[in-house]
Amino acid sequence: MKKNLEHVLQNSFGLENFREWQEDIITSICEWKDTLVYMPTGGWKSLTYQLPGIVREGITIVISPLISLMKDQVDALRELWVRAEFINSTLSGPERAEIMHELRYYDSSDSEAIKFLYIAPERLNSNEFVWILKTTKISLVAIDEAHCIFKWWHVFRPS
Repeated sequence: MKKNLEHVLQNSFGLENFREWQEDIITSICEWKDTLVYMPTGGWKSLTYQLPGIVREGITIVISPLISLMKDQVDALRELWVRAEFINSTLSGPERAEIMHELRYYDSSDSEAIKFLYIAPERLNSNEFVWILKTTKISLVAIDEAHCIFKWWHVFRPS
C-alpha cells in the first residue's frame, strides 16, 4: 500500500514526500479506520482525505461550513483532473438539480463520476439528499473546518 500511496502523491499531487504524520493518517483512512485529524492551517490536511478519496472506490463526501473553502478545494481537485463538485447556496436551482440527478444515478465505476462532493452541513437536513446518500457508494466522509462547526454552530449554523 505504501508504494501505491507514494505513487498517487507524486503523480496526482506532484509532491515528493509526505509531511509529518500525513502518511500515518492516510494509511489509517485507507485501512477503513475511523480517523480524527487535527492539523494547523497550512498543514495540507486536505491531502489526508483527498488522497484516500482518490485511491478508494466511490465518492468522498466533504462537509464544510465554508463556501469559499469548498470552491478552492473543488478548483484545486479539478486542476488535478479529479471530478469534484459542491452543493451550496451559490448554485442555481438547475445546477443543484443536475448534481442531485447525477448522484441519484451514481455509478462509481464510471471514470467521469463525481469523486468528491463538498456540501454545507445544512444539506444533511434534506431528506432527498440523505436518501440519495443511502443509495450511493460512499468511500469516505470528511468534516473539514470542524472547529468552525464546533465553535460557532449555535450562532450561525444550527445544522
